[in-house]
Amino acid sequence: MNRTGNPNLVWSLVWVLGLSVASCSKPPAPPTPQAVVDNNADLTGTWRGTLASPGGELPFGILIETSGPGLSGWILNADERAPFSTVRQEEGLATLDFSWFDSTLVADSKDGTLRGSWTRTYPQHTTTMAFRAERVSEPIERFGLPDESGIRLDLDGAWSVVFTDEDGSEPARAEFSEVDGRVTGTFLTPTGDYRYLEGAWRQGVLSLSTFDGAHAFLFHATGQEDGSLQGDFWSRDTYHATWTATPLDAATAATDSDLPDPWTQVSLVNPEGIFRFQFEDLDGNLVRYDDDRFQGRVVLVNLFGSWCPNCNDEAPLLAKWAQQHAENGLEVVGLAYEYTGDVPRDRGMLRRFAQRHGITYPLLLAGLSDKKLAGATVPDLSAVLAYPTTVFIGRDGKVRRIHSGFAGPGTGIHHQRLVAEMTEVLEDLLAEEDPGGSNS
Repeated sequence: MNRTGNPNLVWSLVWVLGLSVASCSKPPAPPTPQAVVDNNADLTGTWRGTLASPGGELPFGILIETSGPGLSGWILNADERAPFSTVRQEEGLATLDFSWFDSTLVADSKDGTLRGSWTRTYPQHTTTMAFRAERVSEPIERFGLPDESGIRLDLDGAWSVVFTDEDGSEPARAEFSEVDGRVTGTFLTPTGDYRYLEGAWRQGVLSLSTFDGAHAFLFHATGQEDGSLQGDFWSRDTYHATWTATPLDAATAATDSDLPDPWTQVSLVNPEGIFRFQFEDLDGNLVRYDDDRFQGRVVLVNLFGSWCPNCNDEAPLLAKWAQQHAENGLEVVGLAYEYTGDVPRDRGMLRRFAQRHGITYPLLLAGLSDKKLAGATVPDLSAVLAYPTTVFIGRDGKVRRIHSGFAGPGTGIHHQRLVAEMTEVLEDLLAEEDPGGSNS
């Protein structure tokens, strides 16, 4: 994704705190949830967690259950259950890890309330945000109970969105669903999506949030007399943008024509039709595009990062294909663009990524996550605009299609359509005859 607020974006933008934004909306203060004090500090149960975002309280749900002799836990965002890699408690200190994102919640749990901080490592910056959680009964009220005062808008449906920050503007599409004041949905951009958002419509203000160990997103927007929305978007502890939204007409809403075609955003500039790569795998062995293992086989080359949530959305699909179609002549290769440039550290993160998704295909350490630097490592592409980017190569070694970005499961029908499209492209390539006379 292109914007700094998105998970796949260049992380160098910094919002200067105190920036005056004309369209800043002040959300109504949510009521304090009623906490159930547990003097034994048992972590199991449902919690309303919050991060101290520059835009205000960023709420999300937490569920912790016993799992054998230990604990398992999940972050709750709308229909998503984002798992922790580990949940542990020692001497009144709770540690909730997302090891695949180098991300951790650590909190004092001695009085039945969790108080601590969230940290995650980014290039040249470590995010730290205050964290608090209190026990609640389900359903979790993120922003308080619905309140019909103020301007009333019909939020259901698709919206044309423009995000604006100090680098300029970018189009997006919002899709919202409202039931009794509870709002769920997401934003689709030219290169991905903002995953599972959940919130409420209260006093004429739309509030949405998500947290999954990688994202920490907070949106507020005020309804306008003309039926539009104007508001603000905060990501992590540093990024801020404004956004406006207007309802899409029914004809446009039924298609994806309001956003660029992800199949045409990146092109091949090699006149021979070849996509060349040569990088080391996680054991230090050089892997090249023209190795014998790729000859006469369909090859999918996936440009990704272990830190990238949309890449984590796509990885299970690629892992399934790699195993399902190996005998039909498919090879999958991942080109990883990581944060630090510290080879042992980055290889460790990639091993966690592979273990998490059951990946058996080779992952090659290709470079740093900055898209301009990444583009220089694969000069046969016109650009690297998004993580992930997937290159489909036929049995003749020629590139057939290139897809930029990935619409994850939080986008609903858009995700289903994309998986169907990619599956069709793959199956067509697998059905082609090997120029060398074999289909395996």
